[in-house]
Order: sequence, then structure tokens, then C-alpha cells
Amino acid sequence: MDTQTITKRLEDLKSEAEAGRKMLAELDAKKASVQNTLLRICGAIQVLEELLAEQVKPDPDHKGESNE
Repeated sequence: MDTQTITKRLEDLKSEAEAGRKMLAELDAKKASVQNTLLRICGAIQVLEELLAEQVKPDPDHKGESNE
């Protein structure tokens, strides 16, 4: 291989490596965003499950009546 071919290939590979690093950084940011969203969703699920459990729990002061 001549010097010009090697230089061109080197430039191409460096460009591909930079594009890969950029894509990886973007994916890492997206992953962090999705993890934060999932954390909020899980928190909301937990709150709603606790609220629902409170509503269906029998109230000893009101036998036979709904807790709504």
C-alpha cells in the first residue's frame, strides 16, 4: 500500500471512531433519561397501589359499608 492509501484509510477510521463515540454518548444520555422515567413510573405505581390498598381495606368502624 502506498502512503496516500494508508493516510486516507487512517482518516476514514478516525472519522468512524469519532462517530461511534458520539453515538455511544447519545445512547448513554438516552439510557439515563429512560431510567429516570422508569423510576418515576415505578414510584407512581407504588403510590397508586398503596392508595388502592387503603380503599379496599375493610374499615372496622363501618362494617359492611364501602370505604369510598
